[in-house]
Amino acid sequence: MANPVLPSSGVLSPLGLDAVRLAPGFWGDRVALNRDVTIAHCQEWEEREGWIGNFRGRLPRKGREFSDSETYKLLEAMAWADHPALPELAETVARAQEGDGYLNTRWTGNRYTDFEWGHELYCYGHLIQAGVARLRMHGEDRLTEVVIRAADHICRRFMDTSETCGHPEVEMALVELYRATGTERYLEMARRFVERRGLPALGEIPFGRAYFQDDVPIRQAQSLRGHAVRALYLASGVVDVAVETGDGELLKAVEAQWERAVARRTHLTGGMGSRHSDESFGEDYELPPDRAYSETCAGIGSIMLAHRLLLATGDARYADLAERTLYNVLATGVALDGKSFFYANPLRVRVPAEPLEGVNHAAEGGLRSPWFDVSCCPHNIARTLASLAAYVATSDAGGLQIHHFTPGEITHGSLGVRVETGYPWSGGVCVRVLSGGSGRISLRVPAWAKGATLSYGPAAPSDASGPDGAHGPGGANGPGGGPVSGPGSRLGAGPGAATSGISYMSGAREVEPGYAVVEGDWRPGDEIRLELPMAPRWTFPDRRVDAVRGSVAVERGPLVYCAESVADEPPLADVAARVSSPPTDRLTGHLADHPTNHPTGHLADSPAGASAAAPAPEAAGSEAGAPVPVAGAPVEPAGPAVDPVVEVEVAVVLGAPEANGWPYGTASDPVEGVDTVLRLVPYHRWGNRGPATMRVWLPAAE
Repeated sequence: MANPVLPSSGVLSPLGLDAVRLAPGFWGDRVALNRDVTIAHCQEWEEREGWIGNFRGRLPRKGREFSDSETYKLLEAMAWADHPALPELAETVARAQEGDGYLNTRWTGNRYTDFEWGHELYCYGHLIQAGVARLRMHGEDRLTEVVIRAADHICRRFMDTSETCGHPEVEMALVELYRATGTERYLEMARRFVERRGLPALGEIPFGRAYFQDDVPIRQAQSLRGHAVRALYLASGVVDVAVETGDGELLKAVEAQWERAVARRTHLTGGMGSRHSDESFGEDYELPPDRAYSETCAGIGSIMLAHRLLLATGDARYADLAERTLYNVLATGVALDGKSFFYANPLRVRVPAEPLEGVNHAAEGGLRSPWFDVSCCPHNIARTLASLAAYVATSDAGGLQIHHFTPGEITHGSLGVRVETGYPWSGGVCVRVLSGGSGRISLRVPAWAKGATLSYGPAAPSDASGPDGAHGPGGANGPGGGPVSGPGSRLGAGPGAATSGISYMSGAREVEPGYAVVEGDWRPGDEIRLELPMAPRWTFPDRRVDAVRGSVAVERGPLVYCAESVADEPPLADVAARVSSPPTDRLTGHLADHPTNHPTGHLADSPAGASAAAPAPEAAGSEAGAPVPVAGAPVEPAGPAVDPVVEVEVAVVLGAPEANGWPYGTASDPVEGVDTVLRLVPYHRWGNRGPATMRVWLPAAE
C-alpha cells in the first residue's frame, strides 16, 4: 500500500494513495501545483546552489552540513508524485554511496565526529523515507537498493553503541523501513535510538540538552520542549516505536506531552515554536505573536505526529489539530504560485518587508522567499503535499472514516464514495455512494462546529440521476428538499465505536463534535450530508498568554483570519476591534489564486453588518461528475488555481492615542477614533500582494 505511515496495529488503519483520489478544490489544486511547479522549482534551485552537484563530487562542496537531506526530501516528493525526474536524480545520489553503505557528501573521510551538529543520521532518515516512498509507489529499484545498504550500514555501526543524532529523524524512518520490508533489525535500531536519548547521549551545548530532547528520558518528559522540529520528529518516531513494539506506556508518555504542548505551547494557527534564537518551544503560555517562530517544518512535524496519534487512538482531537495546522501553517508556507515560501510564520508583522528575489540568508521575513540558505521548508512542503491524500481518510473493521473534507473519491473494499464540498469556504459536505457496501461511514465534526447537522438517505429527487448527476459541492448545504429517509442506517458516535442510541433519521439532526457515524447497507446514490456552521467568530486567548491578553482574533471554519495592510495603510497598530459587533462574511467571488487578482482594499467598502453573499460552492473546475484524478496527478487547470475566497469584515476603531512622550500612564487610554470596517483575509493568503503589515490578534474595544 502506498502511504507514508503504515502501522501494523492501531484503532484506525490508513488508506493507500490509490484509494483516496483528490479532485480540484482547495487541496486538490495545491497538490497539482506542487507536482507541476514546486517540485521542479526545488530541483532547479538545488542545481543552481550546487547541492545536487555535491553528489557528483564537485568542489568546493556547497551548502550546509545537512544539505544532502534536502535532496532526499525532494526524492521523496518525487516518489509520492510519481515524478518523471526521479530516476536520474536517484542515480546521481547512488553513485556517491561508498562501498560499505555510507553516504554523506559533507562528512565522507571524517565520519561520525560531530553527533550534536553533524546531522549524518538525520540525513539518512530522509534518505530512508524517500526509499520507502519509492518502494511503496514503484517497487525495488536503484534508489531502494541504496536505502537498504545505508540502513544496514547504520545497524552495523550503531546497534551496540550509546550514540545518537542531535537531530531526530532516523527513528521514524527506520520504523517505516521495517514496516515496508519486515526486517526486524531496523525496528530494533530505532528502539535503541529512542531509549538512548535523555540518558544523556549527547554533549552539552549553550542552548542546553533540552534543545536535543536529551535532558531527560522520553518516558519522564512532561511536555514537548526544545527545538520544535526536533521535538516533533522525535515524538513521531517514538509513537512509531511504541505502536510496533506494543509499548503502551511509551505511547501514553507521548500523548501526555502532546496534550500539554497543545494546551500551553501552541499558537492559534496550530504553529509551534516561540523563540527565534534556538527555534524552540517557549515556556508554558509563552506565545508572542510578533516573535512567533512557528517554523513551517514544525507545522509539518505537528501534522505527522497528530496523524500518528490519530491512527493509534482514533481520537478526533488529533485530526482537529492536524486540520488547523494544515490550513494555517502548511497552506501558508507556500505562495499561491508555488514558487516562494515562508520559513517562519509570525502572527504579526509590524514593518513591511523588502522584496527579495534571490536566496534569503535568514529564516524570518514578512515576505515569502524563493529560496533559503537552509531550505528545509520548501522540500518539506513538497513531500507533504505530494502525499497529502494519505491523511484524508482511514478505515477499521467496521467501515470508513473521513477526517478531512476535500473533493475527491474514496474507496474501501467494495464501498466507494464521492466527497463533494466547497470546504473550507462553505460548510456543506455531501458524501455520495458510488458503489455499495455494508458498514459505518464516519465524518469528523470539528471541535468548533457547535450546531452541526447531519442527514442521510437516498439522493434527493433533484439528484435522482445518481452519483454521476450534476450535484455541486455546495449542494451539501442542506438536505435538498424534504426530510431525508435513512437507507437502513443508524447514527452513532465515534469512528470505530458500536452505534448506540440507534434512531432512524428523517431530515437533519444536530451532531456533536467528534465523529458522526452512520451505519447501513449502502446503495449507489445514497447520500450523507453534513452541514458545518461557518459563521465567523471572535476568539479570545487564555488570560495566561500575556502577549495577547486583551486582544481578539477571528476564525471562520478551520481558517484563522488576519488584518493585512499593504504599505501599512491603514496603520494596523492604530486599530482596535469592536467585539460587541459580530464579524461578518464578505464573499470576494471566484478569484484567481494569484496576487494580481486579489482585492486591493482593506478598509471595507460596505457598511458593517451588511449581509454577505452566500459562499460559492466549489472551486472552478470541480463540478460533480467530472473525472477525478489519481492523487498527485496533475489537475491541468486552465490558469491559476481558483478559490471562492471568503473574507471577513469587522467593526473597528481607527485612531492612535495622542502622543505624550511616554507610553505608560496611571490610567488606561480611552479607545477613541473613527469607527469603520476592516477587511480581514484568510491567514494562509497573506503576503501574496507584496510588502505589508499583518496582525492576527487585534486589541479589543467594547
